[in-house]
Formats: sequence, structure tokens, C-alpha cells
Amino acid sequence: MNNSLKVNRRAFLATGAAAAGFAGLYPAWAKSVSHGLSAKGFSTLAGNDIAIHIAQSAFAVDGRVGHAITMNGTIPGPLLRFREGQNVRIAVHNQLDEDTSIHWHGVLLPFRMDGVPGVSFPGIKARSTFVYEFPIIQSGTYWYHSHSGLQEQVGHYGPLIFDPAEPDPVGYDREHVIVLSDWSFLHPHTIFTRLKQEGGFFNRHKLTLMDRLKGLNPLTPEEREMFARMRMDPTDIADVTEAAYTFLVNGHSPRENWTGLFRAGERVRLRIINAAAQTTFNFRIDGLPMTVVQADGINVRPVEVDEFQIGNAETYDVIVRPADRPYTIVTESIDRSAMGVATLAPRSGMRAAVPPLRERPVLRMADMGMSHGGGDQTAMPGMDHSAMGHGSSAAAAGAHSGHGAIAQAAPIDHGSMDMRDESKVNFPVGVGVDMIAPMPTDRTGHPGIGLDNVAHRVLKYTDLVALKPNSDTRVPTRRIDIHLTGNMERFMWSMDGQQLSEAPEPYRLARNERVRMRLINDTMMTHPMHIHGHFWQLVNGHGSHQPYKHTVRVIPGSFVDLDMTADAPGDWAFHCHLLYHMHAGMMRIVTVRPLDGALA
Repeated sequence: MNNSLKVNRRAFLATGAAAAGFAGLYPAWAKSVSHGLSAKGFSTLAGNDIAIHIAQSAFAVDGRVGHAITMNGTIPGPLLRFREGQNVRIAVHNQLDEDTSIHWHGVLLPFRMDGVPGVSFPGIKARSTFVYEFPIIQSGTYWYHSHSGLQEQVGHYGPLIFDPAEPDPVGYDREHVIVLSDWSFLHPHTIFTRLKQEGGFFNRHKLTLMDRLKGLNPLTPEEREMFARMRMDPTDIADVTEAAYTFLVNGHSPRENWTGLFRAGERVRLRIINAAAQTTFNFRIDGLPMTVVQADGINVRPVEVDEFQIGNAETYDVIVRPADRPYTIVTESIDRSAMGVATLAPRSGMRAAVPPLRERPVLRMADMGMSHGGGDQTAMPGMDHSAMGHGSSAAAAGAHSGHGAIAQAAPIDHGSMDMRDESKVNFPVGVGVDMIAPMPTDRTGHPGIGLDNVAHRVLKYTDLVALKPNSDTRVPTRRIDIHLTGNMERFMWSMDGQQLSEAPEPYRLARNERVRMRLINDTMMTHPMHIHGHFWQLVNGHGSHQPYKHTVRVIPGSFVDLDMTADAPGDWAFHCHLLYHMHAGMMRIVTVRPLDGALA
């Protein structure tokens, strides 16, 4: 067994012997029936000095027991709640026989407290204690998780709330934290090995000849030929499916049906956190509109929707006003192979009907970066394009639409395209790169794979508008183009064609430099990209009210522009938050240094 996630079998079996009663494995806010978190106070871990104990535990899902890593004995971990302006000390006691860590996801803090072994600190050694100390300088909904090996997959995650120092602009009567995750009884290294051994190992929903004969294959002959030539599968949308996963809500399976209670007419705030290792979810509450008020912990102008796609490590806060009846919470995996299910109800024991899974999505030409559109290649005012970083050619980046109309280009002979055209990038296209998207476009106005044709309102990134004006509206002085690259057949993942194990040069920024990052997805999978220690401003057409995000979904065949102020000195992790993609090498370092090169 891989040493990065060892199992103390004697301890595990001893814990498993008592597997009949697992009441202690859920924190109070995540019990099967929850009254929620009163806005005036509730039971949680708070104060200036906190203790967290990380240990092995047995964990039961639908009566079957597996191995887990828990914090203070629960999955998810304890809810930590602080107030903006506090200084906190969190003593983490590692009771494992292996190193561990806690990364405070989306939290602005000194880089040595960021919790990434080998980048910001050495890690927490087995049977030792590490004390995190940092000031709380922000408010909102966040979370925390391991950054060691694959521990996050087996339960090492928990929610984090920072209450604002000033009155909260969001009014509500009751709140529930909703943590989404994916659970497997397979050891995470077994999952990773199988992904490496066979492309699409867990995909049980491939298109067949029978689908074509029945008219169920939506691909055109040209698209079928192109996918065959590229040896790519148009249904390869999620690496790990229901073949290995049960999707949980607050640690509970659909059969266990976590239930959040409310009183009819209340304004209920739901703090939704995607803590899954490998699953992007489509989130909706059947029959109940949601008003999005916060994205990644930062307030946005309220926008009412019926559904949204939430990538790994993203958070959304929504307000709902339910009537006196139960509602089904649906957390459908992006490939629609299965769903997590929970309930909002006015009384315990009530349950609404569970809708069926919707038709599986299928990738098309646009998802291979084969758009017919063109656009304006005009440089930003004041931008030094001679200082552009990796892969900065206009051809590689595609056309920035400016979020307006797309100019129509002449028809293109897709069959003549070289999908590994090295002339479009300034890095070698080796065996780990199976495609360079020929014409990636700005698709921030796209709701997400599989959601472009639904009949109700689906949140798009272009719907997000910062509640307050951006604190820095300087024009970036340079643009760094970063290609998200991979070989899906071999399960090789990288950035600019290099895996972290190859020790690539970090992306170097001067302190307080204003830079634009263009993330270009040269693969056919959605990548939730996360920057540590900073927030990006998502360039989505809203000028001085661009939304702040620490994690951004980059859908296939597209690019996303992100403006960033490098105001936090240190070495910061920057990676795909699909756990097995990061583990395979889709991670880099962003180094921020003052002009004199010394850290503050």
C-alpha cells in the first residue's frame, strides 16, 4: 500500500468492531435531522484557541463500513466559526502514522500558515502537533482540507465560516451548511491506479452502436470521425463515476437522506461547499428558486436562479424562502451518472419525490476548442504584450470576445486540423499532451457542460457581479497565458505541458504587480483551478464590479481571463482541484516577491 495513505489495520479493525453505532461520526450541524445554525449562536468550535485531532476511523455508508480519516472523530470535520478581526490559534494534533496537513481554502493568511507540504511548510509529522496562527481579515463561507497525499478523498475536510465585523448585508432567519462530497470504499490509490491503467475505466455510459441505430447519438458524422481520430470519448466527462462513488450531503448518502428543517416563510441561508475529491455537481432544489448572494465567500449582487454548477472547492451562499412542504435537494454529478440527495422540510420525517437522472451530456466540437467564432485581438490599454508569459501567442489564446457578439468566420475544415499543433504554444507537446485546442473561446457565459439546454434559469459566471467596487482596478501590465494540458487516455495532467514532478519554473510575480492570467483549457474536461493566498477578479464584462473568485471552472475548449493583484508575498500553490489531476501533476507554484527579493 502506498505510504502516503497507510492504514493502521489493528486500530481500524478495533474501531470497526463498534461499527453498529456511528452517532459520533457526524458533527451536530450534520446530524441526520438538523435544525440549522441559529444566527444568534449554536454549538461549534469557536474562540481564539482551537484543537483538532486527526485520526483514523471507521465510517459507514448505507450500512457498509470503510476506512476514513476524520477530524475530531467526524465526517465532515467540525464547523469552525470565527469573526473578522479575530486572531486564532489552531493546534492540529496528528494521531496518524503518516504526515498530514490542513490547508485553509480561500483564506488570506501568511504563506507559512497556508498548509501545503513542501511549498509553505514541511507538513505535520506523524504523532506530532502543529499550531496554525493567523488573523481573520475577511468574512464569508470557506472550508479546510488536507493537502497531503489523497487524504481528502477519505474524509479529511470540514466547513469554515467567518462572520463579518460589520452588519451582514445578507439577512436571514436560519442557516444550514451543506457540504457535498464523494465517497468510495475503494482505496484512493486503487482508484488512481485504475485511472492510469485504462482510459475511462469508471465510465459505464459510453455511446454504443445501438445508440446510433436508435437515434440517441447526437454527434454528427464529422464529430464522430474527429473523436475517433483523436481517440477521445465524447462521454468522458467525469473520471470517477457512480461505479466507484456514492455522493454524500453532510456525510449522508441519498438513502440516509440528510434533512434540514425550517419554518415556512423563513429566509433560509444555505452555505454550499463542494468538498468532493473529483466531482463537479449540478445543484438544484426541486421546485424552489435560489437567490445567490455570495460566491467563494465574497458577496455578490443577488441573482435568482433555479440551478448552478459548482466545481470542486467552489462555494455558493444562497437564500431560499420555502413554503410549508418538503423539497428535494439534488446534487447531480456533472456526467449525470448519479446524484446526492437531501431534503429541506418543515418537519422531521417529511420527504419530497426524488426526480430521475436527466439525460447524460455528450461533448461536441466546441468542447474540443473548435469554435467557428472569431473576435477582437486588441491589446488591453497599457499592457506590455512583449512581457507575456508562457504560451502567449494570440493563436494559442484564441479570441477574447469582450462578452459581446462573436464575429462569424468562414466554415472550417475540421478534418484538416492538427490537434497537437506545436506552433500554437511555446512549450514542447510531448506524450503528456494529446491536444492543443485550435480555437478556444471565452465561454464564461456558458452555464457548464450539460446545462446549456435546460428549460430553467442556470447561473452563469457572467451573472456574478461584485456587491462592492473592486479594490484594485488598475489595468494589468502583462498577461500570462497558462495552458491546462493532459493526455486523457494515459491519465497524465499538467500545466503548460509540465507536471509538478518535473520541477518547472514557478510563475514569478513582483509584489503588488497587477497581472492578467489567461487559463486556456486544452483538454476535454472541466478543470476547477484554484489559486492559494489570493483572489482573482473574474473578467466577465462587469468593469469595476468583477466578481472575486479563488476557484474557477474552466470548461473544455475555452479560456478564462482573471485579473490578479499579487499582494501576498510567498510561494503559493496553484492547481486543478480535481484531486487525482493534482496528484498526477496538474499543479504549479506562483512566487510573489518584493522588488528586493526578500519576504516580508
